[in-house]
Amino acid sequence: MLGTIAAVVLAAGRGTRLESDTPKPCVLYRGMPLVAHALDAAIASGLGPVVLVVGHEADQVAACAGPGVEVVVNPNFADGIASSLHAAIEWLAARGIVHAAVVGLADQPDIGPEAWQRLAAQAEAGTTLAVATYDGERSNPVLIARDLWPAALALSGDEGARQLMRTHLVVEVACDGTGDPHDIDTADDIGTD
Repeated sequence: MLGTIAAVVLAAGRGTRLESDTPKPCVLYRGMPLVAHALDAAIASGLGPVVLVVGHEADQVAACAGPGVEVVVNPNFADGIASSLHAAIEWLAARGIVHAAVVGLADQPDIGPEAWQRLAAQAEAGTTLAVATYDGERSNPVLIARDLWPAALALSGDEGARQLMRTHLVVEVACDGTGDPHDIDTADDIGTD
């Protein structure tokens, strides 16, 4: 093994489409804060460190993280998701043993730990960029190996790893049967608890 593979959950955005006074990652979904589902899957995957990137209402979102989760604050969260990727990579880069990051989103609560593991296995095989697919459609999580971190740090705006996929070879990893990649964007997506 070349080093450690981190699990990163991005939860820094405003989540304005939800139209809630509660920060989107903290809204209850199936009896738990939305972000807790993604963190539980990341932890259950066995990857580590598990990193939660917070920004909007940082303290409140960070309070949803359980023990063993490293919280990284993105002060530039208003600049878009690329800035959250920067915050995670900069934090991880300072830890020399980390050679890849598997990145997921707080608002995809039904992606299971096996998807994270399948992406991590690609890192062990030497892949530098990989994306989970469900029914042939690209979603999350995404693997970004350390070799691509400089390119990731050059990204900007409200798109993250998708920008890398336009200019670098990407391996698609079938994750059918490991969970559901649907996003929670509106109150209708949450349903009733």
